[in-house]
Amino acid sequence: MVIVHGSDPVKRELEFAKRLAKEGIAVFTYDKRGVGESGGVYVGPSVGTNNIDTANITLLAQDANAAVETFQTYLKDKKTPIGLVGFSQAGWIIPMVASKNPQIEFMVLFSGPTITTLEQLRFQFYTNGNNGFWENHTETDAIEHTRNDPDRYQFEATDPKTYLNTLSIPGLWIFGEKDIQIPVKLCIEQLNTLKAQGKPFEYASFSKLGHNTSSSNDTAPVDTAVQWIQQKALKIKKSKSSK
Repeated sequence: MVIVHGSDPVKRELEFAKRLAKEGIAVFTYDKRGVGESGGVYVGPSVGTNNIDTANITLLAQDANAAVETFQTYLKDKKTPIGLVGFSQAGWIIPMVASKNPQIEFMVLFSGPTITTLEQLRFQFYTNGNNGFWENHTETDAIEHTRNDPDRYQFEATDPKTYLNTLSIPGLWIFGEKDIQIPVKLCIEQLNTLKAQGKPFEYASFSKLGHNTSSSNDTAPVDTAVQWIQQKALKIKKSKSSK
């Protein structure tokens, strides 16, 4: 697995990588662009900046793709399937990378949006960081607002569904229903539409968790991902061996 970062200025994801490695999963993790030992310029993190404009998302997708290419040089068995796993902002980056690189054979997205970058901003401005948001708002309110609120920023939106529509690789999305960064029910609705079209996409939803599904005290989300990765990798490897 190659780990793709969320939007924060983070170095390589060593704790998460160790958790996967403990389960026999080889992992490639790197410092985000402009952070730690990586060159380039980190963009962000203010909400609404060019952190999530198309140019920056495309650049981060190129970084993730370069990580896949580098990782391949370390793998002795060329039949070993490579997947991408990422958090939050990676929900826009991973589908873009996977649509351009046929070596990527599956993907796992923790709290990854299926909505556009502009729609995500509409929702984020609506919740305004309020952890008690869901105590006095309904899913209907949230979806209505995300679909129709005027945009405070004008840039070209990235829509992950553009890329997801072209993919036939398995994908797993992991959501926390108390998320105030992305409207989970709307994302699930969009995934169900893609599933109905025959896409091999799955999701797991955790009712008590928020946005940080991979780093909560509840190990169930990461356990779910690990089990799914192991199953998919084994299936892909068997299918390659039989050819």
